[in-house]
Amino acid sequence: MDLEIPDNILHVLEALDRSGYSAYVVGGCVRDALLGQTEHDWDVCTDATPDEVKHVFEDTQIIDIGTEHGTVAVRSGGDLVEVTTFRSDGAYADGRHPDQVTFESSVEDDLARRDFTVNAMAYSPVRGLVDPFGGREDLQAGRIRCVGNPDERFSEDALRIMRALRFASVLGFDIEKETAAALDRQRGQLNRIACERIREELFKMLLGNDFVAIALAYRDILAVCIPYIEKTFDFDQHNPYHAFDVWEHCVRSVAFAPADDPVMRLTLLLHDVGKPETFSVDEAGIGHCYGHAAVSADYAQEICRHLRMSREDTSRLVHLVRYHDFHDPETMKQMRRMLAKHGLERTRDLYAVHWADVQGMKPPEVPIKMEHIERARQLLAEALEEDAAFSLADLAVDGKDLKELGYPQGPLIGQALSTLLQQVVDEELPNERDALLAAARTIFTESL
Repeated sequence: MDLEIPDNILHVLEALDRSGYSAYVVGGCVRDALLGQTEHDWDVCTDATPDEVKHVFEDTQIIDIGTEHGTVAVRSGGDLVEVTTFRSDGAYADGRHPDQVTFESSVEDDLARRDFTVNAMAYSPVRGLVDPFGGREDLQAGRIRCVGNPDERFSEDALRIMRALRFASVLGFDIEKETAAALDRQRGQLNRIACERIREELFKMLLGNDFVAIALAYRDILAVCIPYIEKTFDFDQHNPYHAFDVWEHCVRSVAFAPADDPVMRLTLLLHDVGKPETFSVDEAGIGHCYGHAAVSADYAQEICRHLRMSREDTSRLVHLVRYHDFHDPETMKQMRRMLAKHGLERTRDLYAVHWADVQGMKPPEVPIKMEHIERARQLLAEALEEDAAFSLADLAVDGKDLKELGYPQGPLIGQALSTLLQQVVDEELPNERDALLAAARTIFTESL
């Protein structure tokens, strides 16, 4: 078999081979190439030590990016290529990083330290594929399986637990039975992992085509990483609109969120997390969760903080959770009010959340609710076509105009502009300069 390797990577392999060393591409790039995926990062491993690699490429830019672990970066074809010495790892006292590494002369020894068989393959144009743990067979079978003892692999580095779920979600693979059992036994070790690393793996997992199956099968593992979700497990909503418990509804709705937007997908996963806290049953035996959106938003805020999400992503996610349970506007005035309250981008986001939320409900109810959404989307399109004012920037006057009317510098200007905008949104005033200035004079006079 031959893998298509970029010229700059071949240059590194050939230079090491010419100097008497063995060199391979290794890990995820081999996995992806065997899957026919063309875009991936290429990593090189070799029996040359970092100093020997530097000598081979002494006429090329070299960057030390982890020489204590055997890795240097070589400039080749305008790109930096990571070259790592074969190694074996010592104990993992912190549950994440080896306390020490030992350089090895055998590529098989290097592959033995890796997490999963599909990532424990190496390839050389000269020596072919090296696959001591059956990675290619597992790849063909669609199977995630640990190299060696799975409990040892996960106790060495607990982030591998999330990586297993992520690979299964993204690749659409099953997790081998012994590996799956070890995932469950070792899940508490995830508390030792930095939340930022958990978030990175979670975001990638959320984008996988097989996320629904993984999230339903391994919910107890996700509960270690995401506070508050456990209370949604098996929580019967006792509502004709919902065929699933709260957790399954949230998970299923994720599949209908944009496939390239992890924040949106996490929004759907968390949008009903407050339902158990707000649940009640009426006289007819129908369940209701009045006010659940506000409670869910408060929990979502805590979850975002726990995951060390950025301020921007947190603000967006919490806003969408807080307002996801809105009523679809039925008139142009209501649509303008929605746009004025949320802004155009947030309004579009809310409809993406709303659409996915509905798709995760009881199937017979979906067409009815989708009709409401489509009517509201048509209103949104019409509002944009007529260039309706729904933000201060859209007003035909601004703060400078109000100063010329005699407004003093200060909060009164902002208050007056907000009042004018609300009157325009409510169709009490046209968005015309003369009309707005006249109304502004009245506001100023009444404020004296």
